[in-house]
Amino acid sequence: MESVILVACQLPSQSDDHFESSLQELEALTKTAGGQVVAVVTQKRQKIDSATYIGSGKLQELDALEKQLGAGTVIFNGELFPSQQGRLSELLYAKVLDRTQLILDIFAMRARSREGKLQVELAQLQYLLPRLSGMGASLSRLGGGIGTRGPGETKLETDRRYIRSRMKDISNQLKTVVQHRKRYRDRRLANNQCQIVLVGYTNAGKSTLFNQLTSARTYAENQLFATLDPLTRKMNLPSGFICLLSDTVGFIQDLPTQLVAAFRSTLEEVTGAQLIVHVLDASDPDLITHEKTVKALLSELGADELPVLTIYNKKDLLQTAFIVPKGSLLVSARDVNDRERILAEIKTQLVQQMVPFQAQLPADEGKLLNEIKLHAVLNKQSYDEQAQAYVVEGFVYPETPIASKLIQDTVSTDEEI
Repeated sequence: MESVILVACQLPSQSDDHFESSLQELEALTKTAGGQVVAVVTQKRQKIDSATYIGSGKLQELDALEKQLGAGTVIFNGELFPSQQGRLSELLYAKVLDRTQLILDIFAMRARSREGKLQVELAQLQYLLPRLSGMGASLSRLGGGIGTRGPGETKLETDRRYIRSRMKDISNQLKTVVQHRKRYRDRRLANNQCQIVLVGYTNAGKSTLFNQLTSARTYAENQLFATLDPLTRKMNLPSGFICLLSDTVGFIQDLPTQLVAAFRSTLEEVTGAQLIVHVLDASDPDLITHEKTVKALLSELGADELPVLTIYNKKDLLQTAFIVPKGSLLVSARDVNDRERILAEIKTQLVQQMVPFQAQLPADEGKLLNEIKLHAVLNKQSYDEQAQAYVVEGFVYPETPIASKLIQDTVSTDEEI
């Protein structure tokens, strides 16, 4: 494993707990990327040094520590300006990275689908473009070949032109993928399919919960960003009602803006959902910050007005008593008994968005009865021998085609009574 030194500055606006939590998160990110932390260098400052991020004395200490431990990489717990990264690269022998670059590297490692790979590459190029000038004198040399005589074209300009061209190409490819994704969403809407989306901080247990609720076998590990590509599977509620459950990429503090922009098409799955299930790690000491981070990103995506069910996961790891807010659940994603509680609460949340119906169906309307079971929450079903008809009661979304017939029958039944 690659030996890594972590560097962090604590500003007056950061509490000790928040600073410590941020460092632990950076260490977990480093481990996920395949690095081994051999030392941590911290400094308290009134503001970040505009030239080298940390002060000159601390930089000399870092230089000595790097040589002593033979570290190959130094990672800063913040986003470095291009000028800072260039200057630090000249002063230090080891490779210099920042938090954003580390997250981008993990995303590149985790991407499996074509869309995911394109999104990560676009984000990496957006990050790299303004930093080219800080990469040393080698990029300022004149290029050789036809068309470069006279003032010529430096390698820096050539690389910039290539990156801009590649970014434009990726953006065009992503537009096609976005259109495909939109068609899938429109088709789900046309088929009256209810969609529920799992969101939450990275490593909160979303994929484990997803596997439990859908009987899927997706990759679920105690790692940051174990899930990158979104996945959708069918989920059966206790009444037989079938909805679609989507697992999404985890959020994180200071998520690079390039990634938010690049993954917007993926995250837009959230905006078309009937219910958002927000999964939180109840055992995490920085729980409140994680919750605020997710809510801020949902607001940025325009999904802050959608109904939300909050689930506090990992109750088996709690060391102290935990007070569950009203309307939320405290569960363990691996507990089979908690699975039934979650499904029941999801059903309750969905029913609140629906309208009630009570209808009689002729005995030969078996196909319609089956549709009701799939596209509505069926609470009661009986057979009336005298009328030779099925009597059904339950709830249905008013905008679905099947609702007009059921609600019409409900009105007719009420008038007869």
